[in-house]
Amino acid sequence: MIILESIFLGLLLILFLPVLLFSLQVLLTLPIFGRNPAAIAASARPSIAVLVPAHNESIGILPTLQAIRAQLQPGDRLLVVADNCTDDTAELAASVGAEVIERHDSARRGKGYALDYGVRYLEFSPPDVLIIVDADCMVHGDSLQLLASQCLQTNSPAQARYLMQSPAGAGLKTRVAEFAWAVKNRARPLAYQRCGLPCQLMGTGMAFPWALIQAAELASGHIVEDLKLGLDFAAAGHAPQLCSEALVTSVFPANADGAQSQRTRWEHGHLGMILTDGPRHLALALRTMNGRLLALVLDMCVPPLALLTLLVVLLALLAAVMSWVSGAIWPWGLAILNLLLLGIAVLLAWLVHGRHILSFSHLAYAPFYALAKVPLYFKFIFKRQVDWVRSRRDQS
Repeated sequence: MIILESIFLGLLLILFLPVLLFSLQVLLTLPIFGRNPAAIAASARPSIAVLVPAHNESIGILPTLQAIRAQLQPGDRLLVVADNCTDDTAELAASVGAEVIERHDSARRGKGYALDYGVRYLEFSPPDVLIIVDADCMVHGDSLQLLASQCLQTNSPAQARYLMQSPAGAGLKTRVAEFAWAVKNRARPLAYQRCGLPCQLMGTGMAFPWALIQAAELASGHIVEDLKLGLDFAAAGHAPQLCSEALVTSVFPANADGAQSQRTRWEHGHLGMILTDGPRHLALALRTMNGRLLALVLDMCVPPLALLTLLVVLLALLAAVMSWVSGAIWPWGLAILNLLLLGIAVLLAWLVHGRHILSFSHLAYAPFYALAKVPLYFKFIFKRQVDWVRSRRDQS
């Protein structure tokens, strides 16, 4: 029984670390802890190339390209990589003035290969700054200018706020997912920014100094290439930084299968990174005394909110059983602490970042949303997704 209690205590302590970090991050976004840092003003505008990887994106690519073109200045470039397309993505992109190159390689599929193809093409006439935008995203305001200015002045990647929005008429499940996304991509990066710490790369709205992105290893089918790339840059001394004034948005797929495919790709990729890259980069950060890499690794090791909730609740229930069987109070007390910390943090996150997304009564549905994702996590154990698969976004 003593051995079992020791193992259980270890599990509770391991879980306490991501719960504590998550809670502190949410707490630091409260208004009492200050305003967001001001955007960096540029003395001279760098030349920009916007790279848009696109695989069968004919349905929604035109608004994306038009929003980008509205922010470009003479000398800037808009490059679309039509990657293994079987539709008219290339023709549509060319019709609005984008440079278009086509890539056909069915054996090497994935966004990373498309990005590498575009970077290699730009080597013949490189820009000062390369900005990557997904084909289904909207770039708002002067975000390109803000990203490029910060990127060039810090000589590090700059990441825009990247928010997902629910489509018109979306159900409660999608709105809960939107809230979880806002916590992950808005609240937590903002907390790190207020502490002078870096943020994860988010896959779109990313700006890079040309010298850095040209030397990066992009050509892979990794399903969360952005997370991996951010850690690699941090390890090299160029940790990504949030540009909170820049905003990029996208809409969750209206197609149910597409939404499920998207969630599976994101969460399986994230969990895979925690298990495979987490220990290696943690050891590297400690060995090299790289505090910024350490901050990113710890942030990455916070599981998706739904899974974190499931784990906290499950261990609380197991702790109650153990306390009843053994008469020991400590397992139950530590488990309740985890539960209270997470519950208060989620409530604060909703108050600051989520009231416009869903009501308090709908927030109460969140545990059931987490429970509905149990099959996704079992699938990670028994049939993990490791290859990149495009998510269907249409309603059919």
